Parts: sequence; structure tokens; C-alpha cells
Amino acid sequence: MILAQTTEQFGSDDQSWLGSAHGTDATETISLDTSTFTPGTHYPDGYFKSGIPLGQITATKKFGPYDNAATDGRQTLVGFLFAAVKAPADNTLDPNGAMLTHGKVRESRLPLGAVDAAGHTDVAGSIRFV
Repeated sequence: MILAQTTEQFGSDDQSWLGSAHGTDATETISLDTSTFTPGTHYPDGYFKSGIPLGQITATKKFGPYDNAATDGRQTLVGFLFAAVKAPADNTLDPNGAMLTHGKVRESRLPLGAVDAAGHTDVAGSIRFV
């Protein structure tokens, strides 16, 4: 536990992938499993990018990047990282974040590109892609 006063400076977060404000008032608090993310892809500037598609790891109940080829639970899309999260220097530390599970998503503006057809099916009825 760090009790000393610290100051952090954040850049602007690109949330242009949000299709509307609908659902942004009801995000879920989650824990990210840092070891499942790739630094150069998911947090090249030291922050997990908002808009990363997420799946829940069955064994730990933590969240990692959605991957339809995964076998640990992340093969099911459950939502999107709502806001950027500072990535820890140690990939065994898992920060908390917020996940959007309901609303509109501008797929063309997602930081990692379009979601596959299986991901669309996973969130049908809760996420609408525009």
C-alpha cells in the first residue's frame, strides 16, 4: 500500500468508439488480468486503451482481451473497456477498470479494429454496433 501523495498526469482518452451516452452510466467495475494483454498492442503508451473488447477468464473471473480462438473464457465477448487504465510496470499486478456492457459501439473507431461475427453474436441484445 502506498500512503505517500502522488501526482499522475493523464492524456486525453479517445472514446470516439462510443455510439451514444446510453449505458455509460451503468458500467461495471472489473479487474484486468495484465498478463493476458500484449504491451505493444493493448498498452503501447502505458495505458490500456478504452474500447478494447473484453472476455472474462473462467478460472479467475478477471478480464482479458477478447479472442475468439482462446479457450480460457476470453473467447466470449462480454463488453468493452470503457476508459483508459494505467498499465502496471509489473504484469503480475492487475488494475481495476470499468466495462461497458450495454449501449452503442462505433465499430470502425475501436482501437483494435472490427469485432468478428462470433463477438457480435455474443453481445447481441446488449451491444448495438453502428
